[in-house]
Amino acid sequence: MSYGFVKTAAVTPHIRVADPQFNADRIIECINEEYRHKTQIIVFPELVLSGATCGDLFLQKTLLNSVKIQLKKIAAATVGNKALVILGLPWESREAVYNAAVVISSGKVLAIITKPYLSESEQRFFSRFNLGCCIDKYKDDFFSNEIIIGENILFTAVNKFQEASEDTPFLYISEFKIGVIFGNNIFLPDSFIKTGLHADIIANCMAVNESAGFDEYMETMNKARTYSCLNACITANAGLGESTQDFVFSGRNLIVERGKIRAVGEKYTDKPIRAYIDTECIAAERRRLIKKLNTLQNSAMTLNENNNGSFVCIKYDADTQAENDIKTPTLNSIDPMPFIPDDDKTRIKRCRDILNIQVYGLIKRVKHIGIKKIVLGISGGLDSTLAIIVCIKAFEALKFDKKDILAVTMPGFGTTDRTYRNACRLTQKLGASLEEISIVHSMIQHFDDIRYDINNHGSVYENAQARERTQILMDIANRDNSLVVGTGDLSELVLGWATYNGDHMSMYGVNASVPKTLIRYIIKYYAENEASDEIKDILIDILDTPISPELLPAKEGVISQKTEDLVGPYELHDFFIYNILRFGFTPLKIYYLAVNAFDKKFEKEEILKWLKVFYKRFFTQQFKRSCLPDGPKTGSVGISPRGSLMMPSDASYNAWISELEKISLK
Repeated sequence: MSYGFVKTAAVTPHIRVADPQFNADRIIECINEEYRHKTQIIVFPELVLSGATCGDLFLQKTLLNSVKIQLKKIAAATVGNKALVILGLPWESREAVYNAAVVISSGKVLAIITKPYLSESEQRFFSRFNLGCCIDKYKDDFFSNEIIIGENILFTAVNKFQEASEDTPFLYISEFKIGVIFGNNIFLPDSFIKTGLHADIIANCMAVNESAGFDEYMETMNKARTYSCLNACITANAGLGESTQDFVFSGRNLIVERGKIRAVGEKYTDKPIRAYIDTECIAAERRRLIKKLNTLQNSAMTLNENNNGSFVCIKYDADTQAENDIKTPTLNSIDPMPFIPDDDKTRIKRCRDILNIQVYGLIKRVKHIGIKKIVLGISGGLDSTLAIIVCIKAFEALKFDKKDILAVTMPGFGTTDRTYRNACRLTQKLGASLEEISIVHSMIQHFDDIRYDINNHGSVYENAQARERTQILMDIANRDNSLVVGTGDLSELVLGWATYNGDHMSMYGVNASVPKTLIRYIIKYYAENEASDEIKDILIDILDTPISPELLPAKEGVISQKTEDLVGPYELHDFFIYNILRFGFTPLKIYYLAVNAFDKKFEKEEILKWLKVFYKRFFTQQFKRSCLPDGPKTGSVGISPRGSLMMPSDASYNAWISELEKISLK
């Protein structure tokens, strides 16, 4: 397991009904194949060792004895391998037969879990485990070790942490728990939630026959269950070889994590499916939404590792083997742009939803204050473009005069003709008012007043221009009794790429929780779906303009100061923002994810360089975020100091940077 990723598989072998010996050989072949793939959790269908369609043969002693003999053979085949194997079988114990699942690792039968909820037809053959006790332990004639049997049993991977070093720079293990459910029990809320609340990964041994529409129903149910319980579910369903006397079993398998399908199998085939499950991501979500889980737990029993509780936890030595190369391809593709949906339909809806959140957030603020005028700076860049679009849509919804939106362009030393022209044309075509106030003369005077060399293009030269522009907007707001709308975005504010009490300040920041990469798509959405052809042409040119604060003098009319050359690519930083603020991943894991996500775009050295920049800026610039103006939260990541990100301004980044310093790029 690397960085919390656990490789899992759902396997449905081609079996024979009531032939445990044949089935065991097929199961062993499948296990060995998964070993070659370094799979760490292998799940087989319900009653796979005997076949799920044996009927009254489940009560035959010959079949039950054969099952035990073949189970011992399967266990012996796992000696020397730490993967967890979970398979269904009929199990006889103390004069009762159970529909059960056996859990095996390193040649040892760890436990036998019995099916808690039996259908009416199943009750003809199988018994429910004694409700008066949690588990039973006894010595079985076929096995040298003690057998643990019961309903409420979890399996905990032993948590081993290995500090990063030059020899093993990328290996550590996170603790996770595995639970087992059976087939159609997933449709019973009590069954899944009881186990799902405590298990990070659910192994679902299933034997449910195929019917029209069943696969869609299964996907919907699995996504809903894993989303509500914040876990993953590996479903292995009975398939080829089962009796078709009354039913047909398709063997369609499924792996779902937190409401997202990670792998789905084909029908009527014995081809296994595999997927990585991110147990650290599951743990992070559970930490973040602990109140949600506590609410669900009110209707479920509390986890207790002792026998007097409702669950027993059995620890096992997990497979710690990880790939040596940091660029390890995973079965799940790592999304390099997590804020932006992949498919067009979802992306369009996301852009429309976020734009509406911004618009109606501004509408409420305008109504509450009781004003009918807005002022904002317009530069011809991405942020101010989205901000003025939000203002226009808000005034259209309010049926206010769009001429009462005052866009102020404030050319300075670095303003180029391209951005100036786009700012003016966009404002005019949208129907807002435009006012031009050059800051050049006032800045020359200001530098003279504070005895600063205007030829020194350092931080004073840049920040003074940003503060002058903010002062102009604030004063105009007082002059016209209007509201200053801020334009700064999430990416800039997380990095602290804003001048304190300059562009960092406004009266309402509409872009404060929208990342830079997503702003591009929202503008593109507006251009393609709501704008006129003239406005669309302007917006497309703005999208093609390099990102720049335009504070340094242009060179031959071309932008000389590109933000991404100074702080790093926003594509990388937005990836960092999402995975750090959303999940709280460690620097090593962030690096691992980024190297895999941007394999063909950024070199490892470049990723490491900008990740260090990110952490240092994120920590040292919190003082700016601690006093941000109001603004609407539009997604799962926010930085408002009033609830989204409560963080001290003087926290040290040493622990995070020291972890990155141990990375070897050899």
